Amino acid sequence: METILKYFPELSENQQIQFSKLYDLYFDWNAKINVISRKDIENLYLHHVLHSLAIAKIIRFKKDSCILDVGTGGGFPGIPLAILFPSCQFTLIDSIGKKIRVGQEVASAIGLSNITLKHLRVQDEKSKFDFVVSRAVMPLGDLVGLVRKNIASKHQNALPNGLICLKGGELEHEILPFKNTAERFEIREFFKEEYFKTKKVVYVPL
Repeated sequence: METILKYFPELSENQQIQFSKLYDLYFDWNAKINVISRKDIENLYLHHVLHSLAIAKIIRFKKDSCILDVGTGGGFPGIPLAILFPSCQFTLIDSIGKKIRVGQEVASAIGLSNITLKHLRVQDEKSKFDFVVSRAVMPLGDLVGLVRKNIASKHQNALPNGLICLKGGELEHEILPFKNTAERFEIREFFKEEYFKTKKVVYVPL
């Protein structure tokens, strides 16, 4: 939790409480339904919560923005972002129902009211959003093809509407088809911990 406050010292008291509850909730639920590697649950705040919040370092979503989290698993990056941006609306979808249940239980337990979780494949989501976010769910080209239909045409944020992905490792091949439009951000420029050395945020306007 201290790591979150180090990079986001402006958090309200309620946001700090919500973030602080995440560890026990995910630890308990992960024992029943495995949504995070059992070996990695101890690193929840660094590897999952702060990693999710890297998106907030490239864009601060404006009030009433609508964001879709594709392949959210147990709620990443959607739940940390929904805590950080309480005036925005988040829809989290995943094709695995038991993972959605974990996200629903966590969101309910911390009183997160700006979030909807749905057991749904992205192919079946028809609504429009300002942004789609995801965390390494599939190759960039495949994801762009699936979510293009979900991007609203009217812009209200500093960045044009589009897709924002958390990615790791070598990305040259994935980004090649979008080399003229995609922007890549090195997370190590925002967060100094060693874990983020090879982590990136990729933004593709759509």
